[in-house]
Amino acid sequence: MSSTTADLLHDDHHDKPRGLKRWLFTTNHKDIGTLYLWFSLVMFFIGGTMALIIRTELFQPGLQLVDPQFFNSMTTMHALIMIFGAVMPAFVGLANWMIPMMIGAPDMALPRLNNWSFWILPFAFALLLSTLFMPGGAPAAGWTMYAPLVLQTGDAFPFLIFSIHLMGVSSVMGAINVIATILNMRAPGMTLMRMPLFVWTWLITAFLLIAVIPVLAGAVTMLLTDKYAGTAFFNPAGGGDPVLYQHIFWFFGHPEVYILILPAFGVMSQIIPTFARKPLFGYASMVYASCAIAFLSFIVWAHHMFTVGMPLSGELFFMLATMMIAVPTGVKVFNWVATMWRGSMTFETPMLFAVAFVILFTIGGFSGLMLAITPADFQYHDTYFVVAHFHYVLVPGAIFGIIAGVYYWLPKWTGRRYSEFWGKVHFWLSFVFLNVTFFPMHFVGLAGMPRRIPDYALQFAEFNMVSSIGAFGFGLAQLVFLGVVVHAVWFSKEKADAKVWEGAHGLEWTVPSPAPYHTFSTPPDPRLMTTEAHS
Repeated sequence: MSSTTADLLHDDHHDKPRGLKRWLFTTNHKDIGTLYLWFSLVMFFIGGTMALIIRTELFQPGLQLVDPQFFNSMTTMHALIMIFGAVMPAFVGLANWMIPMMIGAPDMALPRLNNWSFWILPFAFALLLSTLFMPGGAPAAGWTMYAPLVLQTGDAFPFLIFSIHLMGVSSVMGAINVIATILNMRAPGMTLMRMPLFVWTWLITAFLLIAVIPVLAGAVTMLLTDKYAGTAFFNPAGGGDPVLYQHIFWFFGHPEVYILILPAFGVMSQIIPTFARKPLFGYASMVYASCAIAFLSFIVWAHHMFTVGMPLSGELFFMLATMMIAVPTGVKVFNWVATMWRGSMTFETPMLFAVAFVILFTIGGFSGLMLAITPADFQYHDTYFVVAHFHYVLVPGAIFGIIAGVYYWLPKWTGRRYSEFWGKVHFWLSFVFLNVTFFPMHFVGLAGMPRRIPDYALQFAEFNMVSSIGAFGFGLAQLVFLGVVVHAVWFSKEKADAKVWEGAHGLEWTVPSPAPYHTFSTPPDPRLMTTEAHS
């Protein structure tokens, strides 16, 4: 792009609408990405506050802060809000901001649908949070909403189901938009195997969303009719089976885990080559590994159900299928390490989060392999070992992925650099307190402490106290993150260049910082395209 063209594009800022109408009616992918990111940050703090209520109750044995019903509501709401309100919208926000810029598109393919898919979310979560104030209290059956327990929910039940439906509608519309954009709006010369890995992982994630969100919608609709329409899908007295619900839910639930982690894999595959100053090792194998993970995610769902009494042949199949999924994941970890190997590495904040991601996500993967072994899982099932496992996958995996992406692209979004010192303070506090919080849970789980209980035996007291202290430290560390972002957006004086990071490659680094309101009026010059595939 010539400097004249860049200046002309930069002048497009004058087209930006002002005031409340801009945010309510915007069809601009950057505005909608910003809305998603701020919304997810608010939900992150709400869900985090619920986690701190849980950890405060568990600080000592005995019931001291909340009653068991409210405790169970907190575990349920914390998970629903973190998964559907914090992690998924944050990745959709990153997709909205970055995918058009990375593939040379002027905007998302379906801009009005884009606006609608965001504005459904505040209403969905207002419905969900309103259940806290209803007779009978908020849902208290775990985020999995297992029948028959969830059918004992009071007035909140239909509001829970409707809010889940709204979240699903939003996700499916966002996924359709991502697929339409990637497949139809790439700049000339941007072939599929030249796309950045973040775009690839989001393309795969979008197909997963379209495949499994309707399955969740079906499951919760069957719950609704069981409660209000006299059906008996999950009621043995009417010929139903509560285990059927588990099968349907986990057919959604396991691909959902990869919906939460695949975009983070993409973010890391952008950040690590940048700060190692090397092309990504094994670009094609990364693409194929992502596809393999997505495929295998559909055939491992019952590893969540080893204790329900399935036949031995079923247990063997799901055990072996679960172990297979470690292979493409291992390919990814190997490629990230190989990219860093003998690279000219520097450790800016995004790279610190990326290195921590690789190490801690691998720990979570190893405990996942332990859970995959059927006879061992009979001991681990429904203990704090499972809580430790999935938090080692989702916090250093999904949440560190989001935070790393924000630090990586924030100067591109705002045109201003954030405080590297405070970014590193945020990283080290998060890294230390994350391990203080979740590592002890492996031990109490192996010793037999069940999850989702407000009280526990005296022998678990010390480790629970350590976990609670760690949780408060981790929560307070995120206030540093909020401060860094707010400072960068509104107060920072240090301007960012178009190419913020020395080792960065890709079309997003060819436009000025801050990125113009309308990025590519004409498709960018293919000669500007750099890809992880070259060496």
